[in-house]
Amino acid sequence: MSDRGEELSASLGAVRERIRRACEESGRSEEEVTLVVVTKFFPAADAVHLIDLGVRDLGENRDQEASAKVAELGELVAPELWSQTRMHFIGQVQTKKARSVARYADVVQSVDRPKLVRALDRAVGAAVEAGERSAPLDVTVQLDLEEGERTGRGGIAPSEAPELADLVAGTEHLRLRGVMAVAPPDLDADGRRKAFERIAASARQIRGAHPDADWVSAGMSGDLEDAIAVGATHLRVGSAILGSRQSHR
Repeated sequence: MSDRGEELSASLGAVRERIRRACEESGRSEEEVTLVVVTKFFPAADAVHLIDLGVRDLGENRDQEASAKVAELGELVAPELWSQTRMHFIGQVQTKKARSVARYADVVQSVDRPKLVRALDRAVGAAVEAGERSAPLDVTVQLDLEEGERTGRGGIAPSEAPELADLVAGTEHLRLRGVMAVAPPDLDADGRRKAFERIAASARQIRGAHPDADWVSAGMSGDLEDAIAVGATHLRVGSAILGSRQSHR
């Protein structure tokens, strides 16, 4: 294994151990938690190493980078492994980019407005017709926990999320899977826990109307333990595994 492969193996192992301990402390099974490794700004070669190490969920947040990387990975990764790998789009999706994202994404975690729901539904339908995909697009509703703040991260107010979830559930080509959110930065431990509890509460409300929408995508490199404690099912981890992007661009 190359030096970079060994580096990724060690950091991935450390994150998996954090997840194991957090699940043990919360009385949960590791089987309930999916690790999405965020490979944005890193080369396809790193993603290949991660897939070889057993990672099956990758995250990207820019369409231009993601589409090129997916095409490259399709050539580099053995077909049996690539067919098991899911690509999560976690960044803000411009409606004009919906057609592109629909060609390669298995999941869009950042659905936050009706216009985007309609654009993605049309785009996935067109991709199916063109033979570019055969499955519905899994989506999560992104919550905005900093209502009224212009953060640039997107999201919908938790009070409006159930209506958006209903809209997703009523489409032909999208599959509602749950919710996603980012805890506001610069919170102390108590503040982070309260933020994650708000995510969990919104998730329960949506799951009450849509029982299959049981994903809770919350938690990143610095706060994954707090997310696991309140029921996160998906963690989006980048720097704790891949390191500083400036070092490996």
